[in-house]
Amino acid sequence: MELIDFILHIDHHLEGFLAAYGVWIYALLFLIVFVETGVVVMPLLPGDSLLFAAGALAAAGKMNPFLLTGLLFTAAVLGDNCNYFIGRTIGPKVYERDSRWIKRNYLQQTQIFFDRHGAQAVIIARFMPIVRTFTPFVAGVGAMPYRRFLTFDIIGGALWVSICVWMGYGLGNLPFFKQNFSAIVLAIIGISVMPGMITWLRHMLAKRKAR
Repeated sequence: MELIDFILHIDHHLEGFLAAYGVWIYALLFLIVFVETGVVVMPLLPGDSLLFAAGALAAAGKMNPFLLTGLLFTAAVLGDNCNYFIGRTIGPKVYERDSRWIKRNYLQQTQIFFDRHGAQAVIIARFMPIVRTFTPFVAGVGAMPYRRFLTFDIIGGALWVSICVWMGYGLGNLPFFKQNFSAIVLAIIGISVMPGMITWLRHMLAKRKAR
């Protein structure tokens, strides 16, 4: 419940942290983005809504939008690379059973998405909660060539951070968005999860037809 409250009212939580700790908010945002993308056991941390809210704070003059974009891009790419090498180290045996930290269901859904889109999945997954966390891990497990992974990862990280932060910068302080921020966050999450759900449903329907 605390996580849900944090996600839905992330603008207020960030403002409170900014008031209490000042420039340390940059370190907090860096850490959240790095952990969400870099630690495969933490797929439910906020991503898109966090970047949007941070962009809105930057528009209010409370943060530097250029520093924010560069810092979070770095966190996203470093996190993905960490996740990739964790997957490469653990290897395919991770699919054999559920562990306390990694659910096979998440891995299988991400694998379906990855098989469908290939290397481009590294870019597309950036905009999809949960799948965003597991895609670099699956790429590492499947031993995707590192140079190829890194190229697509840098492109995806740049697009994700830039679009979300600057959308928040441009829209986040408009009266409509400020008054309906929780609804906007839910809409962002809904739109983000939709491609993954569609891919999974198509896969399930294809399996049924094949029987």
